[in-house]
Amino acid sequence: MHIPDGFIPLWQCAIYYIISIVALYFALNWARKNMDERSIPLLAVLSAGIFAIQAMNIPIPWGTSGHMVGAALVAIIFGSPWAAVLVLSIVLVLQGFIFGDGGLTALGVNIFNMGVIGGFVGFYTYKSVKNVGKVPAVFIAAWASIFLAAVAAAFEMAIAGTFPLDLGLYFMGLYHAVIGLIEGAITVVAILAIQSVRPDLFSLGEKNEVNAK
Repeated sequence: MHIPDGFIPLWQCAIYYIISIVALYFALNWARKNMDERSIPLLAVLSAGIFAIQAMNIPIPWGTSGHMVGAALVAIIFGSPWAAVLVLSIVLVLQGFIFGDGGLTALGVNIFNMGVIGGFVGFYTYKSVKNVGKVPAVFIAAWASIFLAAVAAAFEMAIAGTFPLDLGLYFMGLYHAVIGLIEGAITVVAILAIQSVRPDLFSLGEKNEVNAK
């Protein structure tokens, strides 16, 4: 899902940078108010895990790639989409500047897609369907977060004139609809595992949800 350099005109990249910087500002404010000595190590571990799973790329026609994202996982655990914005920003900055994964001019749009869209879609989808049960709600939220982020990337590259919208939606949507099944399953397993080992950590997410109201 990483959009490389040259796929988005610089003036459009600037718009996405502004959006992502504003989102990161709010994410840092959230972290300052809600992070403590229990949550910081977990945030670091999740960042490292997401960095690793994003390294498993599946080439997609027209020059981009498909991979898992992890935004819903972070947002659900911490009870806030701003946590996902923060973690994905850290991961994408490291990937772009150190490992050359994703373009530097396109860093803003990549943070917007995976952090902002992925985090907010994952979190609010989970909140709206959690009455069906924790496991299906987590799975649906994780699938929706990656699928809609991929669809957004297709629209952005169509607006940029990189390739036609119908082909973008077909390839990005199809590939990430399948990848989303894997992301959903891994997210469910990860959340259940963390909850069984450290149930106290989920009280952080519940507290953050209350504070956000």
